[in-house]
Amino acid sequence: MKLAVINSKGEDTGRKVDLKDSIYKIEPSEHAVYLDVKKYLASQRQGTHKTKERNEITGSTKKIKRQKGTGTARAGSIKSPILRGGGTAFGPRNRDYSFKLNKKVRSLAKKSVLSAKAAEKQIKVLEDQKMDAPRTKEFSSLLDNLSLGVDKALFITGEKNANVHLSARNIPNAKVITADEISTYELVNADCVVLFESAVEPIENRLN
Repeated sequence: MKLAVINSKGEDTGRKVDLKDSIYKIEPSEHAVYLDVKKYLASQRQGTHKTKERNEITGSTKKIKRQKGTGTARAGSIKSPILRGGGTAFGPRNRDYSFKLNKKVRSLAKKSVLSAKAAEKQIKVLEDQKMDAPRTKEFSSLLDNLSLGVDKALFITGEKNANVHLSARNIPNAKVITADEISTYELVNADCVVLFESAVEPIENRLN
């Protein structure tokens, strides 16, 4: 599969890159995508929710009324969950929501999303951008030239480029990550994936 390399003005440079069919032209696995997105979202959860149980409530341990003869149900502690101010029964506890997912499944999920994006022509290859300093206005013009003004665009660079990252930081519909940081969630969430020319090989090396 070959894609034309475009420049910052959205024009064809005359060069083409060869994208491997083993990554960009497979039968997508929706279940693998679901599992990897679920794993990503679960890992984002802090799991710090907690309620006090009856053994953590401050209060007297004295039996609040006699066992029999009151005409009501017996009660032994003011910390009981059925009383106002008592502990919470079966409340949430601190926990870790993350779970393990096999590396091959995670790789298949990324390949599935990239293949689906490629089939829908939602992948572009952009020549590497050289920025001497962060320039948000220049990056905004790049989005307009690529006709990405209203879409969620995910830019993937070959290696960390601080100026490109800072230029896109204040633009709400654009995000810049490196080839080592790609996740299924980021790929699914993007309306268009823009690969910097230097990112093509690192992505292939990682997913193969």
